[in-house]
Amino acid sequence: MEIKKVTSAEISRIEDIYEVARAFMRESGNATQWGTSYPSRSLIFSDIEKGELYGVYGEDLEAVFVFTRGEDPTYSYIDGEWLNPLPYRAVHRVASAGRVRGMISVIMDYCFSRCESIRIDTHENNIAMQKALEKYGFSQCGTIYLENGEPRIAYQKQKVSG
Repeated sequence: MEIKKVTSAEISRIEDIYEVARAFMRESGNATQWGTSYPSRSLIFSDIEKGELYGVYGEDLEAVFVFTRGEDPTYSYIDGEWLNPLPYRAVHRVASAGRVRGMISVIMDYCFSRCESIRIDTHENNIAMQKALEKYGFSQCGTIYLENGEPRIAYQKQKVSG
């Protein structure tokens, strides 16, 4: 598997992957996290323009995720406690085409090869993501709130040195 930044030329394939992810969430009892149209085309283009939307490539584009730089304003307040206040990067909008299992490990291995600490959040009904994050070693830290006030379960993992 190769991971690299996606380009705007891949927008149709990226939208297809997000639709597969939304369908999977609906089928898994999580119909409200992304609804029927999140992320929007304009948000996808914005992620690409910022250089934060990455793709996992096998025979084709298999998964996408946002890997941010700098402080995430959504994480400035937590009902709970982060593992530490050290610099971190955030991962958002993880979606898979559904053909290759274990994408969270592939994505997180890549991300941890580039930083020491990662924060991520998910909807309370996204049991599949919660299990994947916990299996990978993330700790549940509390609840964060999106700009619209919706709660999300917040996770963090710090790379162990040595």
